[in-house]
Amino acid sequence: MTEQAAQPRQGAGVTPEPGAARPVRRKSAYPYALYLPAAVVYLVIFLVPTVMAFYFALTRWTLFDSTFVGLDNFRDFLSEQNLRIGFVNTLFYAVVTSGLKVVLGLLLGVLLTSRLRLRGFLRSVVFFPVLVSTVAVGITFSALLRPDTGLVNKALALVGIDGPDWLGDASTALLSVALVDVWKGVGIATVIYIAGILSIPRDYYQAVAVDGGGAWHRFRHVTLPLSWPATYSVIILSFIGGLRSFDLIWTMTRGGPGFTSDTIASIIYKQYQAGFFGLSTAGNVLLFIVVTAIVVPLNYVLGKRQVAA
Repeated sequence: MTEQAAQPRQGAGVTPEPGAARPVRRKSAYPYALYLPAAVVYLVIFLVPTVMAFYFALTRWTLFDSTFVGLDNFRDFLSEQNLRIGFVNTLFYAVVTSGLKVVLGLLLGVLLTSRLRLRGFLRSVVFFPVLVSTVAVGITFSALLRPDTGLVNKALALVGIDGPDWLGDASTALLSVALVDVWKGVGIATVIYIAGILSIPRDYYQAVAVDGGGAWHRFRHVTLPLSWPATYSVIILSFIGGLRSFDLIWTMTRGGPGFTSDTIASIIYKQYQAGFFGLSTAGNVLLFIVVTAIVVPLNYVLGKRQVAA
């Protein structure tokens, strides 16, 4: 062996001597610069208005001036006589809409991932209401649910059922709006479930088939537990949407009859209409706190369930 061959090659395979200084690699600012446009948009559209809302909630303000009043707006809003009804209605609306979207979205997701003819067309049909304007949906269903000329009651009359005044009766108004909300929004839940179900490895279904399991066993032991991430997403998104819902309720009932279908959002809007801008801003801040106080623990509980699953 020659002396040149016995010497180790410079570079590869040679470990640095203990105590030797390692070259310092400088981190480039280039990757962080890519976040800058999104950060600016988030700052301008979300953070700045949020901070300003907290400030203006402590004032009586108009377009031209403002007067600091401390917590008076919060006290006045919490003493609103219809607030208790609005809070109960908001929770009822959020629970009903999110629950039905989970159930119907899961069933439609299972149906539209099966070996069904025209399933591509049916997916489009289910998702189509999501693309329609909420105001247009509210106006259309207000006409369909009229007690005398609406098509719903006319169809019920053909089978001998006397339909109620869906939007004029205090016992059915809010539930009717919630069902319309489910009809409009179940398409998003279905798309989420379709994505979740299609991501499940087929090996699990084949294992159930080998064990002699049928369609129910595949659904009960494979689809239902392994689609939990989709269920988690649908619950959170639907519940937040239900707590904040305003446009469909206002279009169809305007909080009526009386105040029986008022939600927190519609009460806030009525304060804006009356010119109490500081009071309504305080209501928006309280709604933000209520949504956060409900959704953050719910997200934590569902997140633990997802990890356990």
